[in-house]
Amino acid sequence: MKTLIHPTAVVHPKSELHHTVQVGAYAVIGAHVKVGPETIIGAHVVLEGPCEIGAGNQIFTGAAIGMEPQDLKFVGEPTWVKIGDNNLIREYVTINRATGAGEATVIGDGNLLMAYVHVAHNCVIEDQVVIANSVALAGHVHIESRARLSGVLGVHQFVHIGRQAMVGGMARIDRDVAPYMLVEGNPARVRTLNLVGLKRSGMDAADLQMLKKAFRILYRSDLSFKDALEQLELLGDTEELQHLRRFLLLSQMPGRRGLIPGKAKKGASDES
Repeated sequence: MKTLIHPTAVVHPKSELHHTVQVGAYAVIGAHVKVGPETIIGAHVVLEGPCEIGAGNQIFTGAAIGMEPQDLKFVGEPTWVKIGDNNLIREYVTINRATGAGEATVIGDGNLLMAYVHVAHNCVIEDQVVIANSVALAGHVHIESRARLSGVLGVHQFVHIGRQAMVGGMARIDRDVAPYMLVEGNPARVRTLNLVGLKRSGMDAADLQMLKKAFRILYRSDLSFKDALEQLELLGDTEELQHLRRFLLLSQMPGRRGLIPGKAKKGASDES
C-alpha cells in the first residue's frame, strides 16, 4: 500500500494523524498536533502543538502553524491553535498560538488564507472568510463570517471586522469595520455597502434595501451615534439589522477601538 507520509517528513510520535492525512516532503509535525481526515499537508510545512486541525484542509508549501506567539507577555503557558474543516491555507501562511493559559487562536470552516498571510495570537476567523496575499492580522483580531480582505493590508490589534464586510487593498485598519460595509483607502473610510458581496450571497432584495437605508443613516447624516441607533430601531427587525445594531453597540465597549468613519461629512460613525 502506498504510504501517505513522505519518507523525508519528520512526524513526532506524540502527534495524532488520521490515517487518511497526506504529508509532503520535509514537513515537520511536532508533539501534541492532531490532524483530522483527508487533510493534505504540503512540503516543508511546520506544525507545532498544541494544535488541532480538522478534516479536509489543504495546507500548502512552507506554512508554519502553531508556533509560539510573537508576544512578550507569553511565558510558555499552554495555548492552542484550533482550525476547523475545509480550509485552504496557502504558501507561507503563519498562524501563531494564543497568549494566556487555555486560550486559542481559532480558524473556522471553509476559509481561504492566501500566501504570506499572518494570523497573530488570539485571533478568531469565523467561516468562509477570504484573506488575500500578504495581509497581517495583529493579536486579538476577530473577523466575522464571509468577510473579504484584499491584499497587502494591516489590521490593528483588537479590531473586529464585521460579517460580509469588504476591505480594500493596502488599507490600514485601526478601528472596527461594521458588517456589510465596504472600506478602503488610507486613512480607511467606509465608502458604501458591500453591494457586490451582498448580492452574491443571495440576500433578499427587501433586506438589502433596509441595509441601504441603514447605511444612509450611519454614514450620510448628521445624526449622533445615539440618534442613529434609534433610527435603526425604527427601520425594522431583520436579522441583518439586529446584527448590525449589536455590532455597533459592542464597538463602543471598553477594549474595543470604535468604528471606522464614513468618507463624507461627520456622522454617527465618527463618534468614539
